[in-house]
Amino acid sequence: MHINGTPHRTVRLKPGEPHVIQIIDQLKLPWAFELVELRSVDEVALAIKDMWVRGAGCIGATAGYGMWLAALEANQEPDFHSAFQRRAEQLKRTRPTAVNLAYAVDRHLRLLQEHPEPSDFLPRAQALAEEIAEEDVQACRLIGEHGLHLIRALHENKPAGEPVNILTHCNAGWLAFVDHGSATAPIYAAHAAGIPVHVWVDETRPRNQGARLTAWELAQEEVPHTVIADNTGGHLMQHGLVDLVITGADRVTGQGDVANKIGTYLKALAARDNEVPFYVALPSSTMDWSMGDGLKEIPIEQRNGDEVACMEGQTASGTLETVRLFPSASPAANYAFDVTPARLVSGLITEYGIFETSPQQLRHLRKKTEGG
Repeated sequence: MHINGTPHRTVRLKPGEPHVIQIIDQLKLPWAFELVELRSVDEVALAIKDMWVRGAGCIGATAGYGMWLAALEANQEPDFHSAFQRRAEQLKRTRPTAVNLAYAVDRHLRLLQEHPEPSDFLPRAQALAEEIAEEDVQACRLIGEHGLHLIRALHENKPAGEPVNILTHCNAGWLAFVDHGSATAPIYAAHAAGIPVHVWVDETRPRNQGARLTAWELAQEEVPHTVIADNTGGHLMQHGLVDLVITGADRVTGQGDVANKIGTYLKALAARDNEVPFYVALPSSTMDWSMGDGLKEIPIEQRNGDEVACMEGQTASGTLETVRLFPSASPAANYAFDVTPARLVSGLITEYGIFETSPQQLRHLRKKTEGG
């Protein structure tokens, strides 16, 4: 996508320096656009854990590039295999909920089993890291094409000149992937096709990824949008001001349960009560076929309570300040994700098409992902 008219990806190997990973520092957005260079596995792990990069696809691609650095570092140690495995486990520990991270790491570990000689493995590790990132780009592009049909159908039933109103939660835009995004990919495709759209952007407390990131990237692409408080969505749905909800996902189980940013479940409940379609957009790499019951099996990350207690913002003078929102004597709980049961999901928008969360449709999707 574009930043000030220039195309960018969220993560890539630095041109001319393939041992350096270049990322967009998402902690600085929307106040400043800065590229950061990562030169070690320790730096990659820190960037993922502290959310310099975030979002399922972006985390997965960054971890894939991190495994390429892991191979380079392990090649400097006496026992290549144990050194590589140790770094793989280090990366896996950074964010437990998003399955794309483990997906990228495990693909490199399987590759090492197939090509155990370091001299043979090293160039393949770099190629695999690039492949994972490119697969993410193409998957999100196809998600946009498939989701476009939903938006076009809604537009055809709207009064002339009225936009299709879409609500999204958190940031499942191109910043959360390598390019295009998942939940935003159909929106960008519709906008490019000349279909009038308007996006309700949940602020998404406590880290405000909607207000800070989704709103910023929609503005860069000149897509009409409005930032709303997290608890506004139900009210809008009750008054017919939402035609469609599209969110992303950090993990989807084999029975269609969806782990996504905290608050997604409440949007799904409101959508069901008001007969608003609720779709989840995701590349198939976010599917976790090893899991069934999402409520019982998906690990829910609990982050530092300071993220709830404190908020960063820009003052009238243009400086950035962090303020505390409530008394320091009051503890804060910070559950980063929740699980939306499959029964509340109208469908999954994937690179293979749109699938209902029925057992039959999920079996069909699994065959597609496994090459069937």
